[in-house]
Amino acid sequence: MLAMRPGCECCDSDLPADTGAAFICSFECTFCATCAARLHFACPNCGGELLARPRRPSAKLIANPASQERIYKPQGCAQALSRQSQ
Repeated sequence: MLAMRPGCECCDSDLPADTGAAFICSFECTFCATCAARLHFACPNCGGELLARPRRPSAKLIANPASQERIYKPQGCAQALSRQSQ
């Protein structure tokens, strides 16, 4: 089951489990749509492809809650973006 992390690793914006605005790689690194686009849909941590995270229906969140662990690593995003601009 996906962890459904609650925030973007780059900008720390909220990403509820029932939103369609989250993108993840195969390691579940999580980004908002804006940051994923800025990263050209490539994960700055592993280089994997960022794809739309499936939504978890609100009714299922009661028995299967989303993770509350926030991972915020803006330095990794900044490094990836600076490499892209070179």
